Amino acid sequence: MSHFPIEQFEGVATPFYYYDVALLRRTLDSVCATRPADSIVHYALKANSNPRLLRMIAHAGLGADCVSGGEIAIAVECGFEPRKIVYSGVGKTDDEIRLALSVGIDCFNVESLAELEVINALAGDMGKTAPVAIRVNPHIDAHTHHYITTGLSENKFGIDISQLFDVIGQIHRMANVRFRGLHFHIGSQITSMQPYEQLCSTIAQLQAELDARGIDIDYINVGGGLGVNYEAPDEHLIPDFGAYFSVFERNIHLRKGQTLHFEPGRSIVCQCGTLISRVLYVKAGLNKKFAIVDAGMTDLMRPALYQALHKIENITSQSALYAYDVVGPICESSDSFGSDVMLCEAHRGDYIAIRSAGAYGESMASRYNSRHLPGVLLSE
Repeated sequence: MSHFPIEQFEGVATPFYYYDVALLRRTLDSVCATRPADSIVHYALKANSNPRLLRMIAHAGLGADCVSGGEIAIAVECGFEPRKIVYSGVGKTDDEIRLALSVGIDCFNVESLAELEVINALAGDMGKTAPVAIRVNPHIDAHTHHYITTGLSENKFGIDISQLFDVIGQIHRMANVRFRGLHFHIGSQITSMQPYEQLCSTIAQLQAELDARGIDIDYINVGGGLGVNYEAPDEHLIPDFGAYFSVFERNIHLRKGQTLHFEPGRSIVCQCGTLISRVLYVKAGLNKKFAIVDAGMTDLMRPALYQALHKIENITSQSALYAYDVVGPICESSDSFGSDVMLCEAHRGDYIAIRSAGAYGESMASRYNSRHLPGVLLSE
């Protein structure tokens, strides 16, 4: 059974997110030690935008990958340098674009010709030149959940690779944008290096065609998506960043003046976060037992949204194991964290730890059923 400082939990209202600060620091150290030369790592704020965690990540020297004006604002507030902020998203509003221009971000990752035209017009109105990269849809299957794959032809994201050079030609006719390069993001929770190998091959082909056409770029952004081990977090607390980065270091040959950009999110914060809940009731059904806890899908949406697996532990007890359906209090049948979960025998008041919840947990929490948002407790 994992060790948690239960004595620190007494008096803290559940449910709450518990963040292991020391583990986050070790994870950031691994990222910084293994990233390639001539590269910038931008942390994807959508995974977790808790301000205390963001300040630690910014202090480590990482940049920020933002997908809204709100994320740009909190990134700047928490110490991320604007020159290391990139801005993605298919639906950037006029106000969000103006904010990014006024802050002076590093690059817009642009997802449509219509968006380019709006950025060009707004930049002209502000007397600025907007740095842009084209998000290319490379038709690569990341072999992940269909809700979080983003590089296939039927996805809403990016500009189809067949349209790339036509769009580049139109950019060069725009007075208020500067074409910097290419952006890719093929999906999330990717646990095989094969899709990344395939992405590198696509990038190499595009680089050769850019060279042949005399088009210079200084920005190649390969996105993020590196997965984590949800089934056995204690065995894999820090993802293998070395293996991940080396795929790109081996296969992408940067031209003079080019910088390689990464956008990891989940892999940085996922394992440091745990949702702590308490058992409200143990209910005996006709064929199974239910552990009804005070956390619900409003606190951790992933199991209901993606049918995602999280390791679940009774950290109060070390007694014999029994099978439970671990469910929450929300008035939805999908409000379940797991079926037939083997837990030490559960009793009212026991602490239940739902592991690997640092990514897309707190950031996706809602107030459905007029519930309070989950609290937060840091290890130090």
